[in-house]
Amino acid sequence: MRANGVGYDVMVVGTSWGGLDAVRTLLSGLPGTFGMAVTVVQHRHKDSTHILRSLLQERTPMPVREVEDKMPIEHGCVYVAPSDYHTLIEPGHFSLSTEAPVRYSRPSIDVTFLSAADSYGHRAVGVVLTGASVDGTEGLKRISERGGMVVVQDPATAESSLMPAAAAKAVPRARVMPLEEMVRFLAMLPVAGAERDA
Repeated sequence: MRANGVGYDVMVVGTSWGGLDAVRTLLSGLPGTFGMAVTVVQHRHKDSTHILRSLLQERTPMPVREVEDKMPIEHGCVYVAPSDYHTLIEPGHFSLSTEAPVRYSRPSIDVTFLSAADSYGHRAVGVVLTGASVDGTEGLKRISERGGMVVVQDPATAESSLMPAAAAKAVPRARVMPLEEMVRFLAMLPVAGAERDA
């Protein structure tokens, strides 16, 4: 039996330029029995349709849902931040916000990461993938400070190195690795709370 307090409940994934292929690779490598709730925040145009959800669903047996306000967070599901809203992770559910863009982005990776850190602390996993901005750096730092797991794609392997390079520099304890290695690492992380959903 796992000791109390050991394991993770939520994984938040932030990406921008080149992110679709990276996220599809990540999800395709996770087992269908993966126990965390995975939230994907990708920068996209405010008028984007629901196609991102469909493109991700093609690569994973886990159900992929676009976040709606007050939607419950369930283990073993993938959630996609909707376009033109900030997605906040509250204890047990999501909230959506139309507050001003952060670093010209809505959804903002930092907003989601910061809320995950505040709500789940050491039970949160933050993942920064390819991207051409520095969004996500502050949020990843907060997850690290709260004792969560922080993982960054090796900038040398990213389609756009700016975002992962900024995150790795700002969060020295982040585990930096190529995408394929990252997938194997994440798949092996212990899950907290999976027993509650059994």
